[in-house]
Amino acid sequence: MAVFNVKDENLKWAKETLQKKSEELGRLPKKADFDEVTRSRIKSFLGPWPRALEAAGLKTPKKPLDEQ
Repeated sequence: MAVFNVKDENLKWAKETLQKKSEELGRLPKKADFDEVTRSRIKSFLGPWPRALEAAGLKTPKKPLDEQ
């Protein structure tokens, strides 16, 4: 019997949603590219928009100021 992990499924959904929208648009998706409910769900699962894009593998994390 498979164990269903809701948190993992939510993270997967949010990442895939961002990745698909990026492919569709040919650029990084913006918050305005999603309806309010979808945008809120993505942010609740992945955090602030820049972190969500990073989690989806669409954006490289910025280095902290002390490492620049």
